[in-house]
Amino acid sequence: MARRFESTRRGVSATLDDDERALLAGLMGEVAELLDDGSAPVDDPLEALAGTGGPTTPPADPAVARLLPQGATDDPDAAREFRRLTEKGLRARKRESLARVRTTLEREGALVLDPEEAHAWLVSLTDVRLVLAERLGLRTDDDAELVLAEAAARTPEDPRVWMASVYDFLTWLQESLVAALTARGGRAGR
Repeated sequence: MARRFESTRRGVSATLDDDERALLAGLMGEVAELLDDGSAPVDDPLEALAGTGGPTTPPADPAVARLLPQGATDDPDAAREFRRLTEKGLRARKRESLARVRTTLEREGALVLDPEEAHAWLVSLTDVRLVLAERLGLRTDDDAELVLAEAAARTPEDPRVWMASVYDFLTWLQESLVAALTARGGRAGR
């Protein structure tokens, strides 16, 4: 059973059992697949930096669109240009963070994260939670509470029960990671 993240001398640490690790690795892989637009990796560093030649319209999947939001909602031309210049790079960075988390999950024993790994976890947990939130129809904290309450009244076979439970677990895990990083930062400044 998972034990929350805590600040330690070696980094932030948590304990996850094999089933929890498998669940998290699977979720990270699924979101990485959602973010894979099939385009070839960019070898030109300038093109990778500028992101030229990217799409100009939002993704059709609402969950992916939530991960790759519009840059300007009041100016369609600016939104298209922003997306063209940033989406490929954003997709790549998000997939890199997801892969980094999956790599940390393959380690034996307690999970100990250095600062870069902890950042990848924060980004990736947010992304997985956004995908689940979109699938569950969550827009506000009140929506999340309502869905979790409704899930408790449903049969365990209902897929929304599983998604709501996973969303709740990820929220708890992310909150403990933020608390551990905050505690760690407070000690570093003393």
